[in-house]
This record gives sequence, C-alpha cells and structure tokens, in this order.
Amino acid sequence: MPDDHAADSADLPAYVPPPDPPLRVPLRFEDWLTVLTLGALACITLANVIVRYLTAESFAWTEEISIFLLIVLTLSASSSAFVRVLHIRIELLADGGGPARQRRYALAAGAVSLLFFAGLTVLLGRMALDEYNWGDTSPAIGVPTWWYSMWLPVLSAVITLRLAGILRRAWERA
Repeated sequence: MPDDHAADSADLPAYVPPPDPPLRVPLRFEDWLTVLTLGALACITLANVIVRYLTAESFAWTEEISIFLLIVLTLSASSSAFVRVLHIRIELLADGGGPARQRRYALAAGAVSLLFFAGLTVLLGRMALDEYNWGDTSPAIGVPTWWYSMWLPVLSAVITLRLAGILRRAWERA
C-alpha cells in the first residue's frame, strides 16, 4: 500500500548551505580539525567494536581518548557554527523584527557568548595548570591528564576570538 503522505525525495529542494562570510582568517582550520577529529573518533570506535566482538574484551584506552576527541569535536565545530550562523538560537527572536532589532539581538547574543567563552578559556586554562601541577594521570593509559586538557583552553580561545570577530562585524553593520 503506497504511503500518500510520504514526500518524494525528488520533489524536495536540495539544501545548499550559505557561503561563508568574508573573514580575515578562513574557517579551514576549524573545518579540517573537525573532519580529522571525527575520522579519528570513527576509527577508534570501529577498532574497539571489532576487538570487542572478536575477543569479548575492550580497549580501555579508547574511552578516554574518545571523550577527549568528542570535546575537541564539539569545540571545533562550535567555532565554525558560530561564524556560519548555524548554531542553536531562537529564530523567532534572532530573525524577527526589523534590522535594528536583529542587530541589537545579535550584539547581545554575541556579547554574552563572548563573555562565556572568555570565562571558559580562563577556567580551562586553570584546570590544565592544576592538572600539570598536581601530576594527575589518566586511569586507563596512565599518561598525564594535562596532555588532554591543555588543548581545551586553546580551542576555547579560538572560539572567543571568532566571537570577537562576529561581534565586531555586527557592531560595524549599519
């Protein structure tokens, strides 16, 4: 029995992402970091699934590396999502009203996001420094945890700089 409510995929318009805004520093770094991180995460997870299936054992190290890679993936993809305006937002407020209201909302959202990620950069830096000073080691591999955490304030700082650029462009927009 054919489903009368199902739309034929040929009838649906293809999604074409908008072009990237003009930037001094292109989004290539974040895009490549996202792609490589996702690829590494998929390979590690696949290897763990195959080993677990064949031997009923698990690679203990895959979990802690996967957690780190998921955090890197989240931060790198967030940076490009902010710039491309593909992040989670309340469209009714962000796109509603006139241009002046949209600009005010863009400035307010940009300022709050900038303050959040600037604070997060500081806190993640302090966390990495504490892990270095205290000599914490990871439970599965036994490597210093600051090897993982030292990259988090760097990525958070990248987001902070991207947000500063977004805020500057929103401020200069007439």
